[in-house]
Amino acid sequence: MKVKSNLVEAHIFRKKNNKIEFLVMKRAENELYANIWQMVTGSTEKGEKAFETAIREITEETSLTPISIWIVPKVNSFYLSSDDSINMVPVFVAEVEAKSKVILSKEHSEFKWCNGKKAKKLFAWAGQREAVDIICECLTDEKSKLKLVKCEM
Repeated sequence: MKVKSNLVEAHIFRKKNNKIEFLVMKRAENELYANIWQMVTGSTEKGEKAFETAIREITEETSLTPISIWIVPKVNSFYLSSDDSINMVPVFVAEVEAKSKVILSKEHSEFKWCNGKKAKKLFAWAGQREAVDIICECLTDEKSKLKLVKCEM
């Protein structure tokens, strides 16, 4: 068995009316895990850092350009039987302008902006729901000991 890390998760949020809204997207019918709701996901390309992958995938899947991107203090993992591997997936969160227009790639069929509670209800995996909790705590709780580390773009 091998351990690998060539995937990323990138949550996108905007601030609207002093509230945080997450972008959630529904996987297209012809994609693996069809019709599930998710954040941006993707694979690294040769020579690319994980946060650079997150930025590229955000643009490719949504046509959005992040204002800022941070490392979330969370790494998701899953086992893949096809190559007997454990996959470690760093999690990022990116802010976009509130008025930015989402244009989905063919990987997704629809999207919505929603609060953290609704996003958590839509996500299929526990690790993704936990990431939303961590992000919300970091962005809204001034007393939180958790802090996001900003990536220099």
